[in-house]
Amino acid sequence: MPESRVPLRARILPALLTGVGGTFLAAGILTWTSPAAAAPLASPSGTPASLAPTPTPLVSVPPVSAAPSSPTPSGSVPTNRVATRVVIPALGIDLPIVKSPTGNGAYPYCDVAMYDPRLHEPGEAGATYIFAHARTGMFLPLLQQSQVNDGRKMLGMLVQVYTSDDQLFLYVISDVKRHVTSFEPAFAETHESLWLQTSEGFQIPQKLQVTADPLSSGPADHADAHPTPHPVVCG
Repeated sequence: MPESRVPLRARILPALLTGVGGTFLAAGILTWTSPAAAAPLASPSGTPASLAPTPTPLVSVPPVSAAPSSPTPSGSVPTNRVATRVVIPALGIDLPIVKSPTGNGAYPYCDVAMYDPRLHEPGEAGATYIFAHARTGMFLPLLQQSQVNDGRKMLGMLVQVYTSDDQLFLYVISDVKRHVTSFEPAFAETHESLWLQTSEGFQIPQKLQVTADPLSSGPADHADAHPTPHPVVCG
């Protein structure tokens, strides 16, 4: 787990409880003052045109046996709950979520995000893993933001995840990991968390992972929680 999670919650939650957070939630981003903001990290200044296409598969995961050994207690979460929609208002991301295609040669869809069924769903103890191509209308904004000061601007952004049982889960981005080659940490995670993944560019094996901490959850409108997905087989 990223060490930044505890101080992140300590800074954000008091602000929400005092009523200030309502303004930030409406804008889709939470902000705070931190000494680290005075020392941005160096990074490329632009996004190469070749980053939009993503012809290589997005996710490579360890065997099922690597899954966390501390499952959510029986009965605490509906067994048929799945993530159905992901929204990051500050980045203009709003995608239906479908189950990742499986089988030999399976390739991630376009025009939707996908969840990995071998991991967890929102509200469970463990990682909810959602991924999409780094293409226009998908997760390209995540990649573009990660290339500016190593994605520091994304820290504190709000992520909304809707589920099939008409619930809305709110998360706050707490860490940005670039050039990832191992997915073991997501399978080893034992606390509720959200992991977003996208490609880092054309035929680049490394991936971008953005992790977020749970903030709150509550009922959602059925229509909002059930967008109609139109997955496209792309290559």
